[in-house]
Amino acid sequence: MNSKHRKTLEAIFSDSASGNLPWDRIESLLVAIGCRVAEGSGSSVTLEKDGRRAYFHRLNPQRASLVYRVKAIREFLTKLEITP
Repeated sequence: MNSKHRKTLEAIFSDSASGNLPWDRIESLLVAIGCRVAEGSGSSVTLEKDGRRAYFHRLNPQRASLVYRVKAIREFLTKLEITP
């Protein structure tokens, strides 16, 4: 995990989780920690690591994720025991 990934992880876990994180940064972090990305139909994507799965709707890579998606990513990372 590089410094950009660490900053993304910290932003996801910040108390004021904002929706201004670009999806490509979030997905890059998840790949860096070992998540497997499986493409679904349309823009759906499944992220899997250690037998745990999370399903998301992939946005345009440069488009910011909404707050509820950032919180869902936080929950997924917490289940994987990955925190800043």
